[in-house]
Amino acid sequence: MNVQGLQKLTLLDYPGKVACTVFLAGCNFRCPFCHNASLVTRIDPKNDIPEQDVLKFLKKRRGMLDGVCITGGEPLLAPGLETFIREIRAMGYLVKLDTNGSSSARLESLVEKGLVDYVAMDIKNSPAKYAQTIGLGEYDLENVKKSIKCLMEGQIPYEFRTTVVREFHKREDFEEIGRWLCGAENYYLQGFVDSGDLIRPGLRGYTREIMEQALEIVKKYVPNAQLRGIE
Repeated sequence: MNVQGLQKLTLLDYPGKVACTVFLAGCNFRCPFCHNASLVTRIDPKNDIPEQDVLKFLKKRRGMLDGVCITGGEPLLAPGLETFIREIRAMGYLVKLDTNGSSSARLESLVEKGLVDYVAMDIKNSPAKYAQTIGLGEYDLENVKKSIKCLMEGQIPYEFRTTVVREFHKREDFEEIGRWLCGAENYYLQGFVDSGDLIRPGLRGYTREIMEQALEIVKKYVPNAQLRGIE
């Protein structure tokens, strides 16, 4: 695996838990607004962190941290992920997985084996605009749909989330996403913030007023929908 980042403490990434975040490099999407572009397009082997160093850190933090967030990039593409998770769980940690949902078989396998405790899945846009939003010429949504079904019909806590970008998301998209995720447990509309590490610079977020309007649309279908990261 290409571990290229370790945030040693986060109170935000794992809801209700004190955690750390492990960043894995590599992704099959090229979302123009990705805030971790260096993990997607400019992977530098010099930044690799040995897995054993991460595990040593976790051994020292037992009793201080509740969980480990594994994010990317797209972590489900990483070879050796299941073994890595098993080693983390053997130390007593909860595991939260971030995913774009494109590797449904691997997600289902980890869930069925009880190896993840919380999943956060990105919903990039309405189905008709998915390929454009993930930076690809075309994209078959079948695996994304399977991942949504896996989470909505499963037993582990999960959330769906959409980073809202002015250049990609319009009113009709929120209507379509709401219908798509109708009845979901948790759904967040996240405000876009330019991290300075984007695939396509110059993108913009919406105002709070517009985000609240978008929220009202999706709440017709997902009553627990909320805003996140809005000032």
